Amino acid sequence: MTTTPPPSALDTDADAEAATAAAARYSAPRPAIVTRAGWGADEKIRETGHVYSKTVKVAFIHHTVTGNNYSCSQAPSVVRSIYRYHVKSLGWRDYGYNFTIDKCGKIYEGRSGGVTKAVRGAHTLGFNTNSMGVAVLGTFTSKKPSAKAVKAVAKLTAWKLGLFKRNPRGTTHLVSGGGNKYKKGANVKFHVIAGHRDGFATECPGKRLYKKLGSVRKTAARLQGR
Repeated sequence: MTTTPPPSALDTDADAEAATAAAARYSAPRPAIVTRAGWGADEKIRETGHVYSKTVKVAFIHHTVTGNNYSCSQAPSVVRSIYRYHVKSLGWRDYGYNFTIDKCGKIYEGRSGGVTKAVRGAHTLGFNTNSMGVAVLGTFTSKKPSAKAVKAVAKLTAWKLGLFKRNPRGTTHLVSGGGNKYKKGANVKFHVIAGHRDGFATECPGKRLYKKLGSVRKTAARLQGR
């Protein structure tokens, strides 16, 4: 003899299925990404192996505080110089950011370990776990970032955050590992697309890029079909 579950159980199952379907529906196409091999990363200088988080809850946006006058053909050499600085001078295991974007809107793979995965980088002290770092090449304290770069930030975050069912216009919480703005253990609320300065006492990503994050959130959400 079969029994019919009570209506409340059916409603709960239907709600769960609807929520799962809705999350799956909000995705964005993968943008073109220049691989590490494509920008000439010397894989011999980094540490072997990779460190992963469980998920990606927040995309922290940065500027690299390098010059703005590079040509787009020079961008890979700038990325290589940042890579050497992170590993050789700062002693980090690999390139710090998960992705880097140039003024022409080209997206470069940063820290190795898989662009679709929750690779833990070194970009926002205290909040590197369950987040990703996206850096735009240049300095944006007084100079505006290019429209192509801003659009690329939106395309990249829409795609990558969509893989982890995140709403670009939403908020979430991360627990601080300890930094100069939040003490260790603090449960901090962030925009899903946030600036480096939101988690760390710094000017990064520069006043002019930080002002663009509202439009980045809107564009990324639209690209996800929200």
